[in-house]
Amino acid sequence: MTAPVLVTGGAGFIGSNLADRLAGDGHDVLVYDALARTGVERNLAWLRARHGERIRFVHADLRDDAALTEAAAGASAVFHFAAQVAVTTSLEDPREDHAINVTGTLTLLEALRRHAPQVPLIFASTNKVYGDLADLDFVLEGDAYRPVDPQVRAHGIGEARPLDFHTPYGVSKGAADQYVLDYARSYGLKTCVFRMSCIYGQRQMGTEDQGWVAHFLIRALTGEPITLYGDGHQVRDVLDVRDAVAAYLAAWKRIDAVTGRAFNLGGGVDNAISLRVLLDHIATLTDRAPRVDFADWRAGDQRYFVADTRAAAAALDLPARRDWRDGVAALAQWLERERSAVPEDRVGVAA
Repeated sequence: MTAPVLVTGGAGFIGSNLADRLAGDGHDVLVYDALARTGVERNLAWLRARHGERIRFVHADLRDDAALTEAAAGASAVFHFAAQVAVTTSLEDPREDHAINVTGTLTLLEALRRHAPQVPLIFASTNKVYGDLADLDFVLEGDAYRPVDPQVRAHGIGEARPLDFHTPYGVSKGAADQYVLDYARSYGLKTCVFRMSCIYGQRQMGTEDQGWVAHFLIRALTGEPITLYGDGHQVRDVLDVRDAVAAYLAAWKRIDAVTGRAFNLGGGVDNAISLRVLLDHIATLTDRAPRVDFADWRAGDQRYFVADTRAAAAALDLPARRDWRDGVAALAQWLERERSAVPEDRVGVAA
């Protein structure tokens, strides 16, 4: 039997999209997921309906050492998405955040080191490892903050930017990020890290804490108010999930060349938008302006983050990214279809 590709968090948003692509390409996929987030069972059911026996499932937590070790030891490659994903949750329970994001990742690395040292591991990190970027100067231009530094303005934040962990979530993801890179240095494992910006797309049922593009759309479509933390002028680069999946697969294909490297992965300067710009676009798509409330800035929030994507594009030979306007419109259409197929009390659940 061919060894499956292990996708931790494989019933989640990015994980299910990657699992779908892998199975469609003829790979057996082992979806490892605790199903802790409401709604992810639907993603798993969708994968099984599309791919049948190509999708295998392990219902387990990252803190289950035995289950995680067994899954990793029998894999042909590992894509590691399972995590505690919300800054707010990390502030409420930093011990659990650490146990999932740091100890879980370390358990996975140890399983590979001891049982399958040639198996590649590609890890989903975050742009939060760069902190709040408070040392950079920004100016408000129209509806968006823009960096004063001409290099940052032209290209975004590069991988040479010093790491600066803020909030327990930033610390835990940053520590995991560094463990993954160091296991390539210290033990020769084949690892690669993606420090992701805002990924959006189908199968994403965003919440206020995670998945803001889908969250804004869901609230607008259901006529509920959207809360902007801060002033709404903060800028993010958004990336369609299909482009993110392409990058992960390219890293696997080129793992010998990119082992031990971390790449910033996002929409880049061409797909950089402020929260207010997205709201204007949503108003155009839905023919009505969303209701908006304002609240204080949240801990560790960056007024600006745009990934410098040049290193990833060059090393991985990535195709042109989907324009954010087209991608958001496609997500809106998908969410409308999902609303018609899901009971009202399930619309907007996290996935």
